[in-house]
Amino acid sequence: MKLKDKIIIVTGGGSGIGKAIAMRLAQEGANIIIADINENLARETAQEISDMGRESIAVKTDVSNEDSVKNMVNITLEKFGRLDIVVSNAGVSRMGKFIDISEEDFDFNMNVNAKGGFIVSKIAADVMEKQGYGKILFTISMAGKCGSPLYAHYNASKAALLAYMQALAMELAPNIIVNGVCPGLVQTSMQEREIKWSAELQGISEDLVKSQYLSGIPLQKLEKPSDVANLIAFLAGDDANYITGQAINITGGMILRR
Repeated sequence: MKLKDKIIIVTGGGSGIGKAIAMRLAQEGANIIIADINENLARETAQEISDMGRESIAVKTDVSNEDSVKNMVNITLEKFGRLDIVVSNAGVSRMGKFIDISEEDFDFNMNVNAKGGFIVSKIAADVMEKQGYGKILFTISMAGKCGSPLYAHYNASKAALLAYMQALAMELAPNIIVNGVCPGLVQTSMQEREIKWSAELQGISEDLVKSQYLSGIPLQKLEKPSDVANLIAFLAGDDANYITGQAINITGGMILRR
């Protein structure tokens, strides 16, 4: 087990990509703090990890609120005494034609995706600098590297997070390692919702939206949350200790066509 007894926070860990990440890290021997705004989902995931024989606690957390994040980190330190790795994964999305995007929609994406990543990493980094070590990992998105119709506000939030991650890696080196992963089209409840939105906005069927997705992926299959989790597990481990400041694509080759 490459992460035996590591103390790791996963934000947005109650479902989707975050849950897959939490479970994968636990399989590698880590003890996991599940931070999620949905406390019930967080508790369910924490229980599954506990059933695996690892320690896990659930903490209701709003990553866009500094006091909430501080509480989550303080609970982690009270329980485990240290923080080895934080996976800043919590994220949201909304779709809409640029001309119809409201200020509220823009702020919603920026507050969770960009500001949330800032708050989580800032508070975690303060702990890690005192320890003299740590890793901060971000779930960014292919959308942070290339624009896409109906996602202008989401693109902006993820591009901001990517640039922030790179700056953080330079500033926190050499003791704290910082990286990000950039998934493509991942099979989650969020994606199912986006398929419906896309079909409605374009006036086409959901099946056609899915076929459009697949036509742009060289590997000809949608991404699974476990694919992202496997990459995060690698970056969390010692085999990735000479990698920092990278936003690694995991898109099935999709970004090659952008």
